[in-house]
Amino acid sequence: MALSHLRILRPVLCRLLPTATRTPLVATSGVPSPPLVNCDGVPPNYVRHYATKKSKAKAKAQTAKVNINAALVEDIISLDEVKEDMAAVLATLKDEFSRNLSIRTSPGALDHITVTTKDGKFPLNQLGQISVKSPQLLVVNVTGFPEATAAVIRAIQESSMGLNPEVEGTIIRVPIPRVTREHRENLAKLAKQFSNKAKDSLRRVRSNAVNQLKKSKEGVSEDTIHLIEKQVQQMADSYVTDIDKQLATKTKELLG
Repeated sequence: MALSHLRILRPVLCRLLPTATRTPLVATSGVPSPPLVNCDGVPPNYVRHYATKKSKAKAKAQTAKVNINAALVEDIISLDEVKEDMAAVLATLKDEFSRNLSIRTSPGALDHITVTTKDGKFPLNQLGQISVKSPQLLVVNVTGFPEATAAVIRAIQESSMGLNPEVEGTIIRVPIPRVTREHRENLAKLAKQFSNKAKDSLRRVRSNAVNQLKKSKEGVSEDTIHLIEKQVQQMADSYVTDIDKQLATKTKELLG
C-alpha cells in the first residue's frame, strides 16, 4: 500500500524538489552518489560485491608466501644446495620418463641400460651393437665381448622395461611389445610409480634440510627457524607441482 502511494506521489515530489536535490551528489573521490529519488521512474540499482572463494584463497596464498634471502641464512643452511637437490630429483624423473617410457622402437631405446660385468659397469651400447630389425624387434650383437653375453641379458631383463631377450650365441634378440592399449596403460602406471618415487625423494631432501635446521637452533631465533622451514616447504611444494605436471604430460602422451 505504501509502495503504491509512493509511486503516485513521485511526479509531485519531482516537481517540488529543487534541481540540485535531484542531481546526483559527487563525492570528493569523483564517484557520483545515487539519487535519493529517481524521477525517471526507474528504481535505482544497488549492487553489492562479495569476495569470491578463489580471490580469498589467492590473497591468502600471497600473504603466506615466504621468500628469504639465501645470503642471510647461509650460516644456518644453504638454501641453494637444497634447491639443487630438489632440482636433481626432477631431472632424474624426466630422464626416467625419457628412457623407460618410450612407445617407439629405436636403437637408442636400450642405450640407458647399464651392464655389470666382472670388469666393472658399462653402458650396453659400449658392449654390443644395437640395431632395429622391425618395429617389434631389436637386436644386440655382442660378438666383440662374448664373455659379457650373460650379463647383457640379465641387464635387459632387469631394466624395468618388461623385456624378455632371446639369445643365439652372441646375438641377442629383444622383442618389443606391441603398442596395445594394455601396454600403454601399463606404461602410464609405471609413470605414476616413477613420480611417486620422485616425491619420496623430495620428502627426504626436505626432511634432511629440516633436521639440519634443528641442529642449528642454538643461537638462532625460533622465528628465523620457522621462516626457513616455511621456505623449504614452499620449495618442495613447487617441485611437487612440477612433478605432477610432468606426470600429466607423460600420461597424456602414453595414453594418446
